[in-house]
Amino acid sequence: MGIDVLCRSNVTDPFWDWNLTWHKDNPDLTSCFQNTILVWIPCIYLWICFPFYSLYLHRHDKGYIRMSHLNRAKTALGFLLWIVCWADLFYTFWERSRGVFQPSAFIISPAVLGLTMLLATFLIQYERTNGVQSSGLLLVFWLIALLCGIIPFRSKILHALGEGGVTDVFRFATFYIYFTLVLIQLILSCFPDKQPLFSETEKEVHPCPEGNASFLSRITFWWITRMMSNGYKRPLEDKDMWSLSKENASVNITPHLIRQWQKQCAKTKKLHHVVYAPSPQKSSKPNAPNSVPIEEGEALIEKQTSKGKEPSLLIALCKTFGSYFLTSSILKIVHDVLMFVGPEILKLLINFVNNKNAPKWQGFFYTSLLFAAACLQTLVLNQYFHICFVSGMRIRTAIVGAVYRKALVITNAARRSSTVGEIVNLMSVDAQRFMDLMTYINMIWSAPLQVILALYFLWQTLGPSVLAGVAVMVLLVPVNAFLAMKTKNYQVAQMKSKDNRIKLMNEILNGIKVLKLYAWELAFKDRVLGIREEELKVLKKAAYLAAVGTFTWVCAPFLVALSTFTVYVLIDDKNVLDAQTAFVSLALFNILRFPLNMLPMVISSMVQASVSLKRLQAFLSHEELDPENVIRNSIKGYINKSPGIASLNVRK
Repeated sequence: MGIDVLCRSNVTDPFWDWNLTWHKDNPDLTSCFQNTILVWIPCIYLWICFPFYSLYLHRHDKGYIRMSHLNRAKTALGFLLWIVCWADLFYTFWERSRGVFQPSAFIISPAVLGLTMLLATFLIQYERTNGVQSSGLLLVFWLIALLCGIIPFRSKILHALGEGGVTDVFRFATFYIYFTLVLIQLILSCFPDKQPLFSETEKEVHPCPEGNASFLSRITFWWITRMMSNGYKRPLEDKDMWSLSKENASVNITPHLIRQWQKQCAKTKKLHHVVYAPSPQKSSKPNAPNSVPIEEGEALIEKQTSKGKEPSLLIALCKTFGSYFLTSSILKIVHDVLMFVGPEILKLLINFVNNKNAPKWQGFFYTSLLFAAACLQTLVLNQYFHICFVSGMRIRTAIVGAVYRKALVITNAARRSSTVGEIVNLMSVDAQRFMDLMTYINMIWSAPLQVILALYFLWQTLGPSVLAGVAVMVLLVPVNAFLAMKTKNYQVAQMKSKDNRIKLMNEILNGIKVLKLYAWELAFKDRVLGIREEELKVLKKAAYLAAVGTFTWVCAPFLVALSTFTVYVLIDDKNVLDAQTAFVSLALFNILRFPLNMLPMVISSMVQASVSLKRLQAFLSHEELDPENVIRNSIKGYINKSPGIASLNVRK
């Protein structure tokens, strides 16, 4: 029952038959499966993605693209596909009028596929009106439709070459027309459309090709090939560099972070009001008509009405860059799942080698799956790192811009607590911490996920002996916690010494005349070297600590594998390390190696970034000058002919 009902007419056609599809030297899928599932898969994909994609296009309107020959060809092919699909539908109705009753799948599948082709044609035009030059959604749709059509393509050829020949000429012809049109649509989707009208990239002398590249060029990074080729032929120069894209420019990134930070400051701002104590004497002018006694008061207490928390820079960063960075988390999940596909396919491949009666095509099938999974994993991983690097660059740019803007408007009292050297450290060292952290911050949740999945599959392969490896990892957790705590302490001490050194150097350079006049060079040199010695001691301790941590976690996968295999062999005489058990387990242990090695590094980077976060948060929380104290009005009767000079009146 179920889907089989859609495929039954006078002759029963099963939905799935293992003897036909798997246990056969020349496999094929059933006609019912080809007419239902293979037709519905691309349709389901497009209809599920359509609401989310249309909402995305509505919120990210990039302009209007004029109708081009490429767009006309895509639209015409979309209508032709709709006509071909519904030609099958009307042909089925015509057969029923002649007394030939086909299964229900011959009505449902062409109708659904025809509506999907209309939706794809609508999306082609909707993307054009919203400035989308290349559609990744439709490229994947045409690719899925083509892949799902390859099996019926082969099946119909086999039936045509058989003894029965072509029994249904009309559907045979319409299918190959449909397959050809889908192939042409896939090829056309690999090329980008024109730029939107009034695009800012048209004004740039050397724009970055990434913005105008096709979806296929973006996922394969083909758009950067020309620069790499030029760099191979000759040294790159300034004129070879591309212009910075609008979304990566500091003039657009920094205001977003400042706006979110100001919202955080407004939420956590402490409200104050003054309590006045009335004077016992009342003063009034007796000679004044209608005089009203006025109570003299004295401000006694400035009372805090609500106790607010400190503004959070972390929340401001998450609200500013979180939506873009979330894409990397999704890609990371896909990559982590694909990592465990390889060992499972390897297990099936080893079983195929051990089974002499298995059809040969299964070996090619497994190797093709292994190759496809590796290629897809590589594409996803490279896109993940690209988003992480861009996110880190944007965060660093925004932090540097926010700190620079804050340095221009802080009060004199706040300026005493933050010297020029400390501000330089905030813009160079502390901002760089966040950029370095963004590359592997997803490992905080991805590493435990990979470890859990690896242990699960290892349990399926080795059984309870995996618990020995788990015990080794649990014993290493306190060591990692101790190393992280000590790293944080060393980081705080190092930044403090660095601030003192830069502060002293700034004072030396500002007073170099006095220093040379009194011959204080050696005394100040000793002071600078003393601070530097303290800084080097902390750096040396941190380096030793990092070496211990790296050595511990590099040995962790080996210790886990050694303990697991030892226990596996010793607990039962029947447990033998054959080829399947050994190779699959080693593949899983290799997967386990990366999260165990990266987790301590990520924790150390997070500790350093937390220290930088507190420093940045403290600096950005300083009081600012009141902009109302400055009047930006030109002096009457005076024409300022000097460019860049403004006349200011300061309120007293």
